[in-house]
Amino acid sequence: MPPMSNKRNSSGDGPNQRQLRVGELIRRTLSDVLNRAEIHDPDLNRMSITVGEVSCSTDLKVATVYVMPLMGSVPVDEAIAALARNKAELRHRVASQLTLKYAPDLRFRPDETFDRLDETRRLFSDPKVVKDLSSPDDESDPAGDV
Repeated sequence: MPPMSNKRNSSGDGPNQRQLRVGELIRRTLSDVLNRAEIHDPDLNRMSITVGEVSCSTDLKVATVYVMPLMGSVPVDEAIAALARNKAELRHRVASQLTLKYAPDLRFRPDETFDRLDETRRLFSDPKVVKDLSSPDDESDPAGDV
């Protein structure tokens, strides 16, 4: 019989609790740093950027940071370029708040959550969808038999 392993098998269904905790800590730290304009880049400090989500790799060595400029103040590409230019300083600020062996590499991506919400709202307001949602279920048994 093979020896039992202490490691849990991950089904790969999604992030584990530690990834979620570290991602949220990184998100809060970056939000605070950007809100207080603590980075030594006046261009970045003039931007209002929201950090929507941070997802971490399973080994916690890479953190993907989803960002969006508030109210379209600057193009998202410009905001991501400014963040990428200051990645080392941002990584240092994040590392000071974490108790990990390695500071994760930060990768900045546009947060498309709001675009997906707009698309979902548009779909739900489509007359065909409204009709389908409000019509009675045609497949139900009128006699109530199961």
